[in-house]
Amino acid sequence: MARQKHGAQQVRIIGGKWKGRKVRFSGDGDLRPTPARVRETLFNWLRAEITDMRCLDAFAGSGALGFEALSQGAGHVVFVEHNPRTVRSLQTTVRDLQAEAQATVVKGDLLRYLKRVEEGFDLVFLDPPFAAPHVYADVLEVLQQRHLARCYVYAETPGAAAVKQTAEKLGMRVEKETRAGDSSALLLSPG
Repeated sequence: MARQKHGAQQVRIIGGKWKGRKVRFSGDGDLRPTPARVRETLFNWLRAEITDMRCLDAFAGSGALGFEALSQGAGHVVFVEHNPRTVRSLQTTVRDLQAEAQATVVKGDLLRYLKRVEEGFDLVFLDPPFAAPHVYADVLEVLQQRHLARCYVYAETPGAAAVKQTAEKLGMRVEKETRAGDSSALLLSPG
């Protein structure tokens, strides 16, 4: 869970080379980083796969998922975030962790980024603001068109049924699922 301290928040990396390090972030007060218990479950699911993966932390926010992936062996993470203050926090964390060669921070709209990017991804972390439920379908459709041939998607959502329905329509399957509080966490694979 994120802790508030003098206007800044922080999460702790739970595993890998930066285990125990605190990631501080600021920006949108509505940021809700993935809780440690859910991150632990997710990275247990990915343990055999994460090494050298190229990841996208969509709607990056705190960057908790992307930094956890790097800590646990991912090869590269692209963090996409639209809030300028949050982007600066991500950039600071990348520098603090000395991860410039493994991380790219992109300021801008995720869908526009996905429509222009040439490289594919092995894993996408999809955790948009809960106030924007339509985004899951939009992003999954663009990923299907551009990247999904070899892409796992982690989706954190209050509406698992809608995400499952979209995934099924796109030929994806639910590999793993868990629930924490008011949200579900799904690991989708490319069918």
